Amino acid sequence: MVNVVQCPTCGKNVIWNDEAKWRPFCSERCKLIDLGDWAAENHRIAGEPTFEPEDEPRH
Repeated sequence: MVNVVQCPTCGKNVIWNDEAKWRPFCSERCKLIDLGDWAAENHRIAGEPTFEPEDEPRH
């Protein structure tokens, strides 16, 4: 059985095996585009915001 996933960046089909160097991405380019999106804070993981002690409002 061949496992196929879609590249998260461009949607191209990627065969999921040890030879797929950039999995789950289809290429290094798509991997770097995704990394850039994380660095630019375009991707976020849902959750409650956390506050560091110096960020808390003072009364």
